[in-house]
Amino acid sequence: MTDTSKNVIRISIGYFEPEKADEVHSLLDNEFKNSLIPAIKKLSGNINYSVGIDREKFCMTNVSVWQTKEDALQMVSLKEMLEMRNIFESLGLKFIEITNHAILWQLP
Repeated sequence: MTDTSKNVIRISIGYFEPEKADEVHSLLDNEFKNSLIPAIKKLSGNINYSVGIDREKFCMTNVSVWQTKEDALQMVSLKEMLEMRNIFESLGLKFIEITNHAILWQLP
């Protein structure tokens, strides 16, 4: 069994206006994906990265799992992420504070 005692879950949540749902979805599934996947693959320690959208709550979420908190914190200065955040904020998205959670347990 893999030791997950130092692994970290990073959660980023942004809320958008209902009329922006199609545009946010398109950005997430195209420019965001095409820009972020290659950039994240170059970082050390990424175990998993997932992006989702909740059209009922008008919310987008990025959830990633990293080997360590230091690995997760690479996202703070990732140029591609900062550029995409500016694009989303220009559409009126409001992001809550990003959190980094120590993993207590998980299913395999």
